Amino acid sequence: MYVAVGGDHAGWRLKKDIIIYLKKKGIAYRDFGAFSAEEAVDYPDFALLVAEAVRSGECDRGILCCGTGIGVAIVANKVPGIRAALCHDTFSARASREHNDANILTLGERIIGSGLAREIVDIWLNTGFQGDRHARRTGKIAQIEQKYSKC
Repeated sequence: MYVAVGGDHAGWRLKKDIIIYLKKKGIAYRDFGAFSAEEAVDYPDFALLVAEAVRSGECDRGILCCGTGIGVAIVANKVPGIRAALCHDTFSARASREHNDANILTLGERIIGSGLAREIVDIWLNTGFQGDRHARRTGKIAQIEQKYSKC
């Protein structure tokens, strides 16, 4: 698995902790930035880079961090084919994969600590999509994307 990782300055420390965790687990990743907590940057720039890397197939999944996880989720979900899920607990992380086939996980540094974030990432990366009735629902999401991409 190859994971795209990114976020803004407000999520930099959490992103850094997640990268350390990925390294320890031997999971390949690409860091799309930001590269400092000191310089204010715009989260849409980094969320778009990660979402495009996942959409293109360059990366299998993505993890985005900002202050709350909300902004990066909104941006990533604008990219067709992306199903970004904001998770602040392990139940949501598991459900986002099993039921929604989420391909991007978003996290908020100001909301959760790095210990919980590592648990969420572990569950999210190791949980598969259940398919069946859930595939019908993700298919409907794709139809909505197609409908509005024609506008």
